[in-house]
Amino acid sequence: MSLNHMPKHVAIIMDGNGRWAKKRLFPRTSGHRAGIKSVRQAIEYAVEHKIERLTLFAFGRENWQRPQEEVDTLMRLFSEVLVKELPMLKENNVCLNVVGDRSRLCAEVLDNMKITESQTLSNTGLQLNIAIDYSGQWEIVEAAKSIVKAVQDGSLGINDISEEIFSRHLQTNITQPVDLFIRTSGEQRISNFMNWQLSYAEFYFCSKMWPDFRKKDFQAAIDSFLKRKRRFGKTDEQL
Repeated sequence: MSLNHMPKHVAIIMDGNGRWAKKRLFPRTSGHRAGIKSVRQAIEYAVEHKIERLTLFAFGRENWQRPQEEVDTLMRLFSEVLVKELPMLKENNVCLNVVGDRSRLCAEVLDNMKITESQTLSNTGLQLNIAIDYSGQWEIVEAAKSIVKAVQDGSLGINDISEEIFSRHLQTNITQPVDLFIRTSGEQRISNFMNWQLSYAEFYFCSKMWPDFRKKDFQAAIDSFLKRKRRFGKTDEQL
């Protein structure tokens, strides 16, 4: 595969943990634990194939509505994984960035996030974004608030606002457009994920539940991407 044609930014909705567990008569929380292996596989694949950015949707703002036991388990798992996987991130030169609203996260999760982010900050390989308590609509609203404040304090003129300026006010390090969007479990929607960045992404829907997602499944998504014609408004002849 030519690196010139590989997607630079891949975003994944890691869907199907609960259904995977239910099918096996396990509690839903066991599906989330099983999905950790798939997270490792996705990161390793991205490193091996020199993908620049990988954004994983771990927990949406709407997910707070789930049963409290499941939410607590997800937060505990997230905190544990941050610590446990730190050596792997360092070894693979991965820079971790957690995106989303941090105001509702517990102290333990926040502390482990800060530790992992600070200890991988100087890594120059894969930029790994983990979205937690995140939604695309929330991100756009926060960007709009930031722009309004900039106009009010005189640092930005209203006629200077453009797509590029707006993009700069989005969450740090996920301003780069998504090239390939993957969703597992067979669902075919974006579920309020990176609404702005997905404007020209190629979509790939995989029927496998997230705990069963492996490198060969990532490769199948890449193979599909490489067959697409990305016109960006142009004609075939112009390409």
